[in-house]
Amino acid sequence: MRTILLTMALLFGSASLAAAEGVPEKVEPAVAAEKGCLSCHEGIEKFTDGIMMEQIVAIAEDYNDPGGCVTCHGGKPDGLTAEEAHMGSPADLIETGGPHMFYPDPGALPVAANSCGQCHDGYAERLTKSLMNTEAGKLQGNLWAWGVIDTHRSVYGNYNLVDDDGYTPTVGTDAYKEYMVAFAESHPDQLPPSMEQVPEVDVDAISEHPNMAGITYSRQQCQRCHVGVNGREKRGDFRGAGCSSCHVPYSNEGLYEGGDPTVSKEQPGKLLTHQMQGTRKSKVKHGDVEYSGIPTETCNTCHNRGKRIGVSYQGIMEFPYGSPYNASGGKQPKLHTKNYLYIKSDLHHAIDSREGNPQGGMLCQDCHTSVDMHGDGNLPGTTLAQVEIECEDCHGTVAKFPWELPLGYGEEFQTEIAADARGLSEEAGDETVMFAQDYEAQDGFLLTARGNPFGNVVKSGDKVMLHSASGLDFEVPVLKQIATDGTWKSPDAQVAMGSVGKHMESMECYACHADWAPQCYGCHVTVDYSEGKTDVDWINNANSRGPDGLTADNVLGTNGLTSAGKVSETRSYLRWEEPTLGINGEGRVSPLMPGCQVITTVIDKDGNTVAHNETWMTPDAGGTKGLDHAAVQPHTAGRQARSCESCHNNPKALGYGISGGRFMAKNSTGMVVDMETATGQIIPNQYQQQIQAVPSLDHDLSRIVTEDGKQLVTVGSHWPLTGPLPQDMREKMERTGLCMGCHQNMTDETLWDKVNTPAFVNNKEHQDVMNKAIHSMAGE
Repeated sequence: MRTILLTMALLFGSASLAAAEGVPEKVEPAVAAEKGCLSCHEGIEKFTDGIMMEQIVAIAEDYNDPGGCVTCHGGKPDGLTAEEAHMGSPADLIETGGPHMFYPDPGALPVAANSCGQCHDGYAERLTKSLMNTEAGKLQGNLWAWGVIDTHRSVYGNYNLVDDDGYTPTVGTDAYKEYMVAFAESHPDQLPPSMEQVPEVDVDAISEHPNMAGITYSRQQCQRCHVGVNGREKRGDFRGAGCSSCHVPYSNEGLYEGGDPTVSKEQPGKLLTHQMQGTRKSKVKHGDVEYSGIPTETCNTCHNRGKRIGVSYQGIMEFPYGSPYNASGGKQPKLHTKNYLYIKSDLHHAIDSREGNPQGGMLCQDCHTSVDMHGDGNLPGTTLAQVEIECEDCHGTVAKFPWELPLGYGEEFQTEIAADARGLSEEAGDETVMFAQDYEAQDGFLLTARGNPFGNVVKSGDKVMLHSASGLDFEVPVLKQIATDGTWKSPDAQVAMGSVGKHMESMECYACHADWAPQCYGCHVTVDYSEGKTDVDWINNANSRGPDGLTADNVLGTNGLTSAGKVSETRSYLRWEEPTLGINGEGRVSPLMPGCQVITTVIDKDGNTVAHNETWMTPDAGGTKGLDHAAVQPHTAGRQARSCESCHNNPKALGYGISGGRFMAKNSTGMVVDMETATGQIIPNQYQQQIQAVPSLDHDLSRIVTEDGKQLVTVGSHWPLTGPLPQDMREKMERTGLCMGCHQNMTDETLWDKVNTPAFVNNKEHQDVMNKAIHSMAGE
């Protein structure tokens, strides 16, 4: 198994500890009494240091375990064999007074409430209801695109869950709680009081309702990235469960490199080291490396698919080739089952020679708060319902410092919000518990858009300082300070943010500052139920949890439980540059990326093809194809924003598709490639269809709206405000063809000779000419 104190006996069932070199099959009673669990596990790393470890050891002393193991793992430290030491049941709580039954992975849900929860009260319950566990947003978006559901409400999750204590969060400031109650009351579909476990498919009904295969697709392909399961056994995907998903380090290779003699160092699927990663205070010492915080790659065991924000933050994007070759002539090793190409990392990630921070980069947790990660006790159905931060929370705007902004700035949902300044906090908040790093408030902690303090971001004089969990400290660029000091990096920035008010009022910062976004066009899916085909079902796994917290997929080499049907998928094409713009759920202009653009073929249990390259309809805009374009924060920020032309002179940015949708013209008819006459008649009698038709797809997949305003595909599924840029906005934005404003006069040689010069005119000189024309028109 892939859990923390994993013995060979657990791994292979009937195999004994004697299978591991140097580990006795049976421990002498005197040794067990003296050493407890360390009788076999001697050499294992201390889980952490400081007061946390002191308390762990102190609790375990009551059960004669000097190493502290039973505090988290339970079991019987005086057991003489692996079977005795690792046994236990709820009855032991009463009969022996032991702490609890044996938990191989104490972080797994829901047993984390008994282990981690001894000190970190409430975290397990909140995490259970959070998106990290329910994946409700992913299910809603996928099933919307398949035409299975027709509502913005989050109906399904990985589990049957009820939020029975109302909308008031269990954590957070009074301002936050008040804000979230009002938020939930305004958006009950996105913060539902309950959700159902996504059902299994009725295979007998697939012939009549082939779009229900979308449920099989979700259960087998999409739901492996929640903290209730361990995920698939592939390079880069190894992790623990529950709290251990993030707080216990697993390398991409999944190999144990610690000192516990009972844990195999050769079989993938193990933790890297038996240590906890968390805040700046929790140092992980591994070989010659010491670090603190949670590395980005830990987050990327999940955040490598869907919106792909984790790998994008690192600067990499999947691509099919695997080049360049290694010294042996082989391709790169698959990571998350993909090959990758380096594009450019997010400037916060920093390790990019052109604009990275020379001292290093920021971790995901430096921006994302505990509520973002663990939830607040509510039951969010989509990312925007759980994430409490906005870019302006730290950077402010040109007109206001962060503390001068009102709560709710950046997520107005096209409504008026109160103008009262949010201010600063003298306290870090109830989420900064005694085990976390405590930073000096200085002039005050900055607040999130919903009213919780950032425990690691402070105002210090005229500066804003961010304390990274990595141990690094960063000065945050504050826009109003830049405007006041006149330290703009370019006139473009001053005009875009300081002079064009609409940009700051109606756009997300990353609409311009996202350098790129992964764009995977066309999700071609085949679901085949014939001949008894099956595959791994992550919902079945998630709901197979035993009393020790482990799910069926925890047994290495199995991937756990299956269900009917087998999915295969591929894509149409990949792009990364200049994403399309649209309106996000908060009502602001945002980058879009292809979401669930499902084009499906379904084969029923009798081998009949009941859907072939079918797209499904959604209720969006009165009925559109489920070829979703989803609003996204790409996590690819750059200091140099995209150019004015990349939006105002770019049909793709406006939603009209690459080069205005002129290409991919034969999607709906397919194509035969063979000898043909000049009029297109195929000459041979024997030929094959080279490119299959997608009958309903009469446009390029990058095109979401026509120039006259007809929406072609669904844009988002969670919020009613999402959609293409409105018609009036597109008409005001579009400046395609401006060059001809001057250059149409080239046909009048007499006139052109009066204003033109035979010498080459560069861009700067062009701008000077236009600037003179503006001043001339003003009579200057």
